[in-house]
Amino acid sequence: MSRLLRTGLNAGDSAPLTVVGGEGVYFHLKDGRKLIDGSNTGGGLGHRHPRMVEAIRNAADTPVVNEGWTWIGREQAADDLMDTAFAGEDWVGGVRFCISGSEANDMALSLCQALSQKSALATRERAYHGIVGLSRSMTVQPHWHGGLAVQAGGSRLPAPMAPVKILPAPDGAIYGSLPDNRLVAARLADATETLSGTAATIIDYTQGGNYYDGAYQDEVARHAVAADSIWIADEVVTGAGRAGRWFAFQGAESRPDIVTLGKSLGGGAAAVAAVVVSKRIVELLKGSSWQNYGTLRGHPISMAAVSAYLKVVTEEDILARVRTMETFFKKRLIEIARNHPSVSRVAGQGLHWTVELHGPDWRNWAGDTMENPIASRVATLAMDAGAVIGTSGEQTSLFLAPPLIISEQDAERLLAALDHGLDLADQEYKHRHH
Repeated sequence: MSRLLRTGLNAGDSAPLTVVGGEGVYFHLKDGRKLIDGSNTGGGLGHRHPRMVEAIRNAADTPVVNEGWTWIGREQAADDLMDTAFAGEDWVGGVRFCISGSEANDMALSLCQALSQKSALATRERAYHGIVGLSRSMTVQPHWHGGLAVQAGGSRLPAPMAPVKILPAPDGAIYGSLPDNRLVAARLADATETLSGTAATIIDYTQGGNYYDGAYQDEVARHAVAADSIWIADEVVTGAGRAGRWFAFQGAESRPDIVTLGKSLGGGAAAVAAVVVSKRIVELLKGSSWQNYGTLRGHPISMAAVSAYLKVVTEEDILARVRTMETFFKKRLIEIARNHPSVSRVAGQGLHWTVELHGPDWRNWAGDTMENPIASRVATLAMDAGAVIGTSGEQTSLFLAPPLIISEQDAERLLAALDHGLDLADQEYKHRHH
């Protein structure tokens, strides 16, 4: 028996796969199989990208410098991030590195509470912002609460850390849609009132299968300004290339006060995240010391990974590749959805896609059962057909987020595995409806 305490990415009791190695977009399993890694938001360049491996090897020779001392490589990584990813975004003022997206969101939200002296915070329906500190309170998907989902039923939750206000979610569907199809301005008509008295409004771009178009972002930003709520763009999943541009927020006119980054920022080669703040926030920080600290934040190995990743994305024109693959996935996923009556909705952008199945309402899913929900069973069947697909612990939705370097041939294999897995969902759907 393993002594590790863990939470599987797919709900239920099916045994997780055991990975022993990997190369490019493939996982190598203990049983000898090689499967496409179809849902790995942290591995933007896949496994063992030669330039990332080289950067990490070189960085192994560096000293251990904690966040309290200046490290030349950290200064370099900050410059690289600003000059490469944020080129042309002249409102950006500074960056602080940390270790995980959850931590970045907690730091950003805590900072907003300190600056505004308000404690309430806002997000949108079905959001996930992490499981650490305030980010846990802002995760409003019912099954991700940071507590215990008791398998005999019932959940035991830790106390919330702040009052939370919730905005209506965006949609972003390319197939099927949400029940509320009013224009964004109408759906968010009460947003200024909802956001009043909040220190910050944090919005992410993919969680729960809800994706933005520019209109939604611009409306939220407008209401946040009217309510004097600092707007944080949670780009932990989408930032650093997954949206087909450096940041998802660049698909709209508005610009955030704070951007949080994680996942792909270190090219999958190191654990690294960041809080990027506007010049306005830097101005507000003048004359004070931001009393927040982490020994291993901005670690020399992580910083080498950030600089190397930014270079690879630029020199190998990864963003253009993601945009090409977005068109491919869009076309193929609509075809797949039309062939499978069990699919209720498909949404996505860049190389992050959600396929939602007909079934129970996500609002009632607490993950507190040992039963394998339909999405997990579809994923298990897809593994037999050659791909690892995640569900984010959801009951009825699957997400596809392969490495940004995936070829059309491997993407076709991934989608064929999904197609195969959905046959099971179709059988159950037809059975329920006859």
